[in-house]
Amino acid sequence: MSEQSSSADSPQSESFISHLVELRDRLLRSVIAVLIVFIPAAIFSGKLFTVLAAPMLSALSSDGTMISTEVAGPFLVPLKFAFALSIAVAIPYLLYQLWSFIAPGLYENEKRLAFPLLLSSTLLFYCGIAFAYFVVFPIMFSFFPSVAPMGIEVTPDINHYLGFVLKLFFAFGIAFEVPIATILLIKAGITTREKLVKKRQYVVLGAFVVGMLLTPPDIFSQSMLALPMWLLFELGLIMSAVIGGPTRAENEETGDESDTVMDNKTTADAEPDESATNYTSDEEDIITPAVMPQQATASADESDDHADTVDDIDDDIEEQEEDLDKLAEQLDELEDITDWIQPETDDADDSESDKGETDDKGKTDKPS
Repeated sequence: MSEQSSSADSPQSESFISHLVELRDRLLRSVIAVLIVFIPAAIFSGKLFTVLAAPMLSALSSDGTMISTEVAGPFLVPLKFAFALSIAVAIPYLLYQLWSFIAPGLYENEKRLAFPLLLSSTLLFYCGIAFAYFVVFPIMFSFFPSVAPMGIEVTPDINHYLGFVLKLFFAFGIAFEVPIATILLIKAGITTREKLVKKRQYVVLGAFVVGMLLTPPDIFSQSMLALPMWLLFELGLIMSAVIGGPTRAENEETGDESDTVMDNKTTADAEPDESATNYTSDEEDIITPAVMPQQATASADESDDHADTVDDIDDDIEEQEEDLDKLAEQLDELEDITDWIQPETDDADDSESDKGETDDKGKTDKPS
C-alpha cells in the first residue's frame, strides 16, 4: 500500500515542482527585464526628474524653484523615479510572462478573451498616466499656487512632489481600466448591460468615492479623477454593446466540458476499487473479534430485562385474579343475605292482605 501511494503521489509532486520551477524562471526574467530598463534610467535620472517636475516648475513664478529638505534627497529621489519608470516601461513584458504562465491552464475561449484584454488594459494604463501628466497636472499645479495666501511662496519639496505624482499616476492608470472591468463583468455573465444602465447613479457615486480615496484630500483632484472614470464607464457600456455578453457557443462548450467531467466522475464512482474493498475487508476481519463479545453481552442483558418484565406482568395478572375472586365471594354473600331477607317481607305482606280480607267480610256479614 505504501509503495502504491508513493507511486501515485510522485507525479503530482513532480508537476507541482515543475510549476514552481517555471514560476521561479519567469520571476527571474521579469526582474532582469526591470534591471535592464533601470540601468539607463538611473544614468539619466536627473534629466528624467526634470521632465517630471516640468508641470510644477512652469506653474511657479519666474524665479520659483523646488527644494530638498533631506540630505540625500537630490540623489535618492531621482533614483526612486527611475526605478518606478523602469517598472512602468517593463509592464508589457511582465504581463507577457504572467500570460505565459497561466495560459496552459485556460480554455480556448478564455485565451481568445484574455490576451486582447491584457493588451488593451496595458494601453489604457499608459493612457491614464498620459492624461494625468498632460491634462491634470498643468491645471492642478497652476491652481494651487494661485490660491496661496499673500506672503506665502510655494516651494515644493522634491520628495513630497514625487510621492504626490506617483500616487496620481497610479490612481489614473487604475481608473482608466474601468472599460475593461465593465466588459469583463458583462462577458462573464455576472451582470448585464441593462442592469448597469439602471444603476448608473450608483456608479457615478462610486467613482467619486474612489476618487476621494485614491487622490489627495482636495475636491479638485477628486473631481478630475471621478469624471474620467464616469466617462470611461460609459465607454465600457458602448464597447460591451458591440462585443456582447457570453455567446451561446461558449456556454455550450463549457456545458459539454462540465458534462464530460460529471460523466467521468460517475464512472469512477461506479467502478469499485479493489484496494478499497480489500482494505475494508481487512478492517472487518480485525474489528469483528473485538466487537462481537460486546454485542453478545448487550443482547444477553436485553433478554434478561425482557424476562424480568414478563414475570412482573404475570405477577400483576395473578394479583388481579385474586382480587376478582374475592369480589365474586362478596357478591355471593350479598345474594345470600338478600335471599334470606326477601321471604320474611313476602310473608308479612301476605298476612296483612289476609287480615284485610277478613275485616271486610266481617263488616259485610254483620246484620244491620
